[in-house]
Amino acid sequence: MKYLEDMVVGTKASFGHYDVRRDEVIEFASKYDPQAFHLDDEAAAKTHFGRLSASGWHTCAMTMAMLVENLKDSDQASLGSPGHDGLRWLRPVYPGDVLRVETELTEVRPSRSRPEMGSVHYNITVFNQDDKPVLTMKSIGLMSTRPKQTSRSSDV
Repeated sequence: MKYLEDMVVGTKASFGHYDVRRDEVIEFASKYDPQAFHLDDEAAAKTHFGRLSASGWHTCAMTMAMLVENLKDSDQASLGSPGHDGLRWLRPVYPGDVLRVETELTEVRPSRSRPEMGSVHYNITVFNQDDKPVLTMKSIGLMSTRPKQTSRSSDV
């Protein structure tokens, strides 16, 4: 298990593989972002997107799926997140795109008020199959600190 104390500023990682599917784009948009350019080919063709595109919020959800999968694989003592800063959608994501994630750990901060936890700050960039960035954000994650060893009275 990786704890807050194990995290090293400057660490970079590249991971994830998400195939963007047309049916998912339409399903997500139908529920959460029902704008015509996310739902209809003809309407999308008349916009600057040129064709059906994924909602930016769907791109965030696909990114989150890759981040969580990586957390499971890296066995981090994650405690969730208080949020993200500086979210930017840099270019459209289209059905047929394949997404991946790159991260850089920029800060590790023990909590002043909660010694059992701290925060980790990452710059996150999501790329498409052409290595073009489609999303950037600054992510803040909460992590457990290493559990303290308790001494037993019989050891004294």
